[in-house]
Amino acid sequence: MIKEFLSQFPYILPGLEILYLIGVFFLAGRIIMDTKTTSKTLAYLMLIIFLPVAGIIIYFVFGVNYRKKKFYTFKIEQNKEVYAAVKKYIQKTHYTTLEERADEVENFTTTINYLYNAGNSPVSQRNDVELLINGEGKFAKVFEVLQRAKHHIHLEYYIYDNDEIGNRLADLLIEKAREGVTVRFLYDDMGSGKIGKKLLKRLKAAGIEVLPVNKITFRILANRVNYRDHRKIIIVDGAEVFTGGINVSDKYINPNPKQYWRDMHLYIKGEAAFYFQFLFLSNWTFAAEKLPELSEKYFDFKDKDFGRTIVQTAASGPDTQPSIMLSTNAAILSAKEKVYLVTPYFIPVETVLNAIKQVALSGLDVRLMVPKSGDSVVVNAAAYSYYEELLENKVRIFFYKKGFIHAKTMIVDHNFSCVGTANMDARSQELNFEVNALIFDTQINQQLNNVFIEDMEDCEEIFLEDWRKRPGYKVFFEHLARLLSPLI
Repeated sequence: MIKEFLSQFPYILPGLEILYLIGVFFLAGRIIMDTKTTSKTLAYLMLIIFLPVAGIIIYFVFGVNYRKKKFYTFKIEQNKEVYAAVKKYIQKTHYTTLEERADEVENFTTTINYLYNAGNSPVSQRNDVELLINGEGKFAKVFEVLQRAKHHIHLEYYIYDNDEIGNRLADLLIEKAREGVTVRFLYDDMGSGKIGKKLLKRLKAAGIEVLPVNKITFRILANRVNYRDHRKIIIVDGAEVFTGGINVSDKYINPNPKQYWRDMHLYIKGEAAFYFQFLFLSNWTFAAEKLPELSEKYFDFKDKDFGRTIVQTAASGPDTQPSIMLSTNAAILSAKEKVYLVTPYFIPVETVLNAIKQVALSGLDVRLMVPKSGDSVVVNAAAYSYYEELLENKVRIFFYKKGFIHAKTMIVDHNFSCVGTANMDARSQELNFEVNALIFDTQINQQLNNVFIEDMEDCEEIFLEDWRKRPGYKVFFEHLARLLSPLI
């Protein structure tokens, strides 16, 4: 039937081919104009040229920033409104710290000033910081702190599962809401796909305010890789904060030793909470489309003295400058002795990759710890494609074998550390809502260093000569995956 139709109208097929080529031409122009990075532009162009039809579908599903205008206009204006409410707290904290602790942050003033000017992130000095290893360490502390909440609890999570730990936390939140504590809960609608309608209804019925940062109506059609809220934040009474790599899910408390998850989180008590409060309220205002009424109790530090640890926050998202990427790059280049990196996904932007190679070639002790086997075949292969050039540039690489290492940490010399939510990939550093805590403190640095050395016992170090012996088909697949890395 089709053959008969085409025989009667022989010009239809050539006409469709011409229209398709014209469409590809104009789509290529759109990709060149709309896509900021060269690597990502080339990746999308390759898709639409070498994968006819399928490449175009992939681009429109994953590549188009459908919410770009909404994020870059409406949300930025809302952020200004939120900042006006917290401005006096942030400015006072920042300039007081710079004045009183100038000697301790002297080597990092460029990064500190950049984060303040680009994203209003203050450096603060009155903080206590505690490392929380794995979900077992995190949730015990979370429950302890939430129990004593008096005024408000703010939560923002990428993944919140309807499982044992998720329900235990929900029960406690409901209990506190019934005591009169204001509880607000933001979740990522894609990442928290397993939260379940029943759990959400139970939270709302108890008076808890619950909102998705970006509501997904049709999950299968969602532009799901862009603008994820990948943050993990809890703020209690405006003074206590939890942040890091650990979501709300049973797998983080390691109920199954055969599926061991290794991760890192922080408990911060002090002035650093100001900026986390700003980040939460900015996203809450965006989701609710109105700024909640704020009182002094959201920034209640009167007559409180927490500690002397200096902390600053780097945050990134579609509404901000690429603060995490640039602050990571600056911290690496500031190193004088060593840089130790831990990340579950190593697909770095070129700027950070070059910084790592530069400090390693200059003779510094540079080490990278990554999972031996990731939770995605393509992502793992893309990461593998970078290791040969790192090894050639004197970077030591350690494969974590005990389980899946999900921590996102960085140690620079003896007085700078970073623990956060951002993976070392373009997605985390350019599109997602992310937050990293930068800690200027020798004690926390030493603790993280000790953890890194301990974790090395569960690692296998790889060497250049052995790495080059991998089968050719694996190397080819890895480099093929790397071509797609800007889209992952």
